[in-house]
Amino acid sequence: MNKSNSNSPLTAQREPIANSQLLFIIAVAIFVLLYCTAICFFGDKGFLKPQTLLTMFNENAALIIVSCGLTIVMITGGIDISVGAVVALVSISCAKYLQNGGTIGGSVLIAVGIGLAFGVFQGFLISYLKIQPFIITLAGMFLARGLVTVVSKEGISLTSDAAGAFMKLKDFRITIDALGSTEIKGLTKKEIFTPGTLEVTVIVALIALIIVAFLLKRTRLGRHFYAIGGSRQSALMLGCNVQSVNFRAYVISGLLAGIAGYVNLMHKGAGNPTMAAGMEMDAIASSIIGGTMLTGGVGNVFGTLFGVLNLCTIKNIVQVSGISNGGREWWQNITTGGMLCIFIVMQSIILFVRGKSDRKKSDVSDKTRKEGS
Repeated sequence: MNKSNSNSPLTAQREPIANSQLLFIIAVAIFVLLYCTAICFFGDKGFLKPQTLLTMFNENAALIIVSCGLTIVMITGGIDISVGAVVALVSISCAKYLQNGGTIGGSVLIAVGIGLAFGVFQGFLISYLKIQPFIITLAGMFLARGLVTVVSKEGISLTSDAAGAFMKLKDFRITIDALGSTEIKGLTKKEIFTPGTLEVTVIVALIALIIVAFLLKRTRLGRHFYAIGGSRQSALMLGCNVQSVNFRAYVISGLLAGIAGYVNLMHKGAGNPTMAAGMEMDAIASSIIGGTMLTGGVGNVFGTLFGVLNLCTIKNIVQVSGISNGGREWWQNITTGGMLCIFIVMQSIILFVRGKSDRKKSDVSDKTRKEGS
């Protein structure tokens, strides 16, 4: 028996970093680069204030939750473009219920019920009837948008008289005051640090993020999501119930879309038929920028969080630079589309190079084993 193989340099070398981790590191690095660039060039327009970063979380808590659901679906190799419409339907339905004297508990049940209904319906058609995800979720998007106008053709703004408990929860803020009453070199804390505030919606979004991360990395179901995204045939041969796992991915996505709809209502305090238009595209873009592959099998939900932050930072830079002023709002879409294309090309190049390197190492390893045997 040849023992030299177990101690050879090939087997002793460090395990290469996984594709999900590599793409996550790239997403984080790009966010840091973008934000530092914004501070250098537009620091006087708000980027030096901690509240600017916290505002990104406040305004995009619903997008973070929706993007988590999209990440799960995309890891399995699917897609769900109905989530934005589901968010709008949940928001306006809960707003109408609360306006008519409904309770917070009842509105939460409505949000969860609508999200689960769409997730179960679409997941069944996609997983068990094997209809293309794009077609089913496109139909789901039109259905949800149509139901929005059935619920109300006009916007609904909640007031303290109609929904007092809900409005108190909406207006609650968590204050982050790191310096307290400290004075530095004669400067008051107001001159060096403006206390920042976070909404309750951000806490909900971060809890959802952590739960999804745990699901993907620490549970058997999460591993099966990656398995069927990598190769459905291989996952089936290993004993994975592909249909059931795929079905659960869409159910979770629908559930998170329902929660996101409620979070969106908590942030804005109103619902209207055009709400969350294009949110599904922002969620898909955030997932891709965060390192989730459209082909499936690769993704990191924490990368998705930084994908959302990257997208928001780019939009803020375009806005404060004045490029989009004077009726030129399309520049935000142009920069978002350009950024998305860059990330897709970059992902393809990275995975191609790594795949080529892995094949080369495998050939060298096979050759070494043959020589040693």
